Amino acid sequence: MGFLKLFSGKGPEEYEQKGDSFCKIGEYGAAKLEYETALDRAGKRRPGDKGLEDRLRVKILDSREALALQHKQNAELLRELGDHEGASELVDLALELTGDPELAACLEQLRSRVQDGTTGKDMGVPLPHPEEETVEARECHIDTDEDEYFTALCGALAEETQEAYYGYGDAFRTGYVALNRGGYELAVTALSRALKDNPPDSMIPLELATAYLNLERYEEVFALLEGFFKDHPCSIHGYHTLCETLWAVGRFDEARERLFSCPGEIAGLPPILHLKGESLGRSGRHQEAESFYRGVLQSHGWDESIAMSLAATCESLGKKEEALALYSEIMAKCRGCGARINPLVKQKYADSSMERGDHSVQILEIYLSLIDDDPAGRGSHFRKVEQIYTAMGNEREARRYRLFANGLSDRSTD
Repeated sequence: MGFLKLFSGKGPEEYEQKGDSFCKIGEYGAAKLEYETALDRAGKRRPGDKGLEDRLRVKILDSREALALQHKQNAELLRELGDHEGASELVDLALELTGDPELAACLEQLRSRVQDGTTGKDMGVPLPHPEEETVEARECHIDTDEDEYFTALCGALAEETQEAYYGYGDAFRTGYVALNRGGYELAVTALSRALKDNPPDSMIPLELATAYLNLERYEEVFALLEGFFKDHPCSIHGYHTLCETLWAVGRFDEARERLFSCPGEIAGLPPILHLKGESLGRSGRHQEAESFYRGVLQSHGWDESIAMSLAATCESLGKKEEALALYSEIMAKCRGCGARINPLVKQKYADSSMERGDHSVQILEIYLSLIDDDPAGRGSHFRKVEQIYTAMGNEREARRYRLFANGLSDRSTD
């Protein structure tokens, strides 16, 4: 495992370059470790090289913020799957990493939602209102990185939607990028302007509603979606945003009614089926959710996302063995067709196995693979590897991974 060679005699620039490579592919946890090692080597071998040290400190800060954002995104996914403990751990890790007041405020909001049992209602932690940057000022600072980011975002959309988004103008681009980077206030300002500059049947109301949803301004979301569905009655993204908003204000029955009365063209599609089951789970009707998910698998055939939701529901009901069997089945099906196994599935399977006292080589290998597959959770995976080696009586390897988990290198070996 080449990325773990923290004990070699390489110079600071080599570690820095490796950190840069990790950043390019989004492995910010690994990048942070490389930059920290580079800074340590710079202090030992190039004392007084302030330029090098300052550059590395900036890169460390940048990688910490990027890693914090990844932790937030993974925490949101775990919360949706019902893993409140895992989501809480990631939120805590992100709060330790970030120095951005806006991101910290969003993380505190997310922590409240996790503690509240995923209802999303206001727990009295107000989101700050930083001084708003004008759209004009923001547009003057659109750089190549932002253009590339917008292009990457659009690349994940359907061809028809891509074409529309490219034609909505600069204000939309600014708002859409801000929305996906967590700058919700700026997104509202820019997207509101874009809404005025484009036809009334555009997709912009949906993106603006998403920004309002993240700011917990729910009435604005409902107002926008009411008009949006008149022009786009079969928008799956629209139904997802509507459900998130209804769940946030505790209107679970209304969410289910809207889902079960949606147009027939989309009623049987997996994303809508998933929303129907999730709506049951969000309202605490886990047994009904379990029956629903099992029915979907029987009537529609195998679907990995439905199976994952069923496994999470079984966990909520205390059916740990059934959940573990489902995670195992998901992994087996992926191996059978040669598909990449979702890192979250691997983690859930390994975590559940460890809870049952399984410290086998198989579970060890899963966590070792997760170190590569899930860089954002690398610290947690290091800890699990440490625990397994401890259980095996291999204190040397346990200590080694304990150091990795702490973000340290062996100071006595050069």
